[in-house]
Amino acid sequence: NQALRQRGSLTVWFDPEMQWDAVPSGRRGRQQAYSDAAIQACLTLKVLLGLPLRQATGFVASLLELSGLGWSVPDFSTLSRRQKTLDVTIPYRGSKGPLHLLVDSTGIKVEGEGEWHRRKHGASKRRVWRKIHIGIDEETLEIRAVEVTSSNVGDAPMLPELLKQIGLDQQIATVTADGAYDTRACHDAIADRGAAAIIPPRRNARPWKRDSAGARARNEILRASKHLGRALWRNWSGYHRRSRVETKMNCVKLLGQRLTSRDFDRQVAEVQIRAAVLNRFTALGIPLTVAMG
Repeated sequence: NQALRQRGSLTVWFDPEMQWDAVPSGRRGRQQAYSDAAIQACLTLKVLLGLPLRQATGFVASLLELSGLGWSVPDFSTLSRRQKTLDVTIPYRGSKGPLHLLVDSTGIKVEGEGEWHRRKHGASKRRVWRKIHIGIDEETLEIRAVEVTSSNVGDAPMLPELLKQIGLDQQIATVTADGAYDTRACHDAIADRGAAAIIPPRRNARPWKRDSAGARARNEILRASKHLGRALWRNWSGYHRRSRVETKMNCVKLLGQRLTSRDFDRQVAEVQIRAAVLNRFTALGIPLTVAMG
């Protein structure tokens, strides 16, 4: 309860020591006026409060005036331009031991009518969706990797890309995903990181040639699921933990059922800022669940 109250608190802190103005790059041409941290701060308030760009700049200007810092505020065109190339910083605390990664994907609307209009009049041809692929830490429930693609990109090809976002210095113990990730590329990518895959085989799955570590690990999963039964294997392997990443996907959509940006690169930055906001929320506190009896 205290954590949820803290998430609703309207206390906004600006660190006077932060680099608000951009550092000169030393290259020819016009220099940037604001740092990436300043742009991300403005866009974070925009995403968190669901504000248009112009209203977001006015809100940040009011906060800076109340804080007495006297910093200038980027105008809406500067925010829009910089959002396209912004290198978003996603904070995370990290787990104490090896990482247990939970992976899933979902679709989010960009263009198109609402659900009521679609049911009443049918869907138009201008319904555009994006797919969000995320990997979260099972222990801390923080988003550790995020990718944004068009709606025609499958789930499995993005798993290796998610793993690349996790530094090689971070040990990965397990990677849990649904049956859509039961491919050679996914199992090989997981095996290359020295992790164990918790991915249920497809209903019509057949053993693969044992020519790689990923194939051998997948064949062991297939053998165990056939020997124990799919239901018992899921309980034994801890596959049910994947429901936590589905809950996190719902949290992503609680910040808005659609993306407000129209350019793809800006949409990527908007999703990454959502991930940063959710990790800040998670750091304020998460429920402590204790099994009774």
